[in-house]
Amino acid sequence: MSKNTPINYVEFKAKNLEEIKTFYGEAFGWEFTDYGPTYTAFSESGVEGGFELSEKPVVNGALVVLHHENLEAIKEKVMGLGAQIAVDIFSFPGGRRFHFLDPSGNELAIWTEI
Repeated sequence: MSKNTPINYVEFKAKNLEEIKTFYGEAFGWEFTDYGPTYTAFSESGVEGGFELSEKPVVNGALVVLHHENLEAIKEKVMGLGAQIAVDIFSFPGGRRFHFLDPSGNELAIWTEI
């Protein structure tokens, strides 16, 4: 199995984090770890993921997050293949990532450890 770019995280938007944690926790037994007031990560779901607090309407319900060991190299590669950068590289607790739009307009993210 490749070490680079497996789908290993799925991110959703949420209007109310407490409500969403109660729903998924009680419905499916997911467990949560809060990272500040606007983000909670989930586990015990089969794939790791998280919910980001957002007041914007949910249009595309999930953000698929890929992993790569060299963030700058994979950014250049996807750009060279026609991707547009939607959110440039930024840091978050535990790593760095960027978001891109594929040639059809699907938004994905790629992250790496700090």
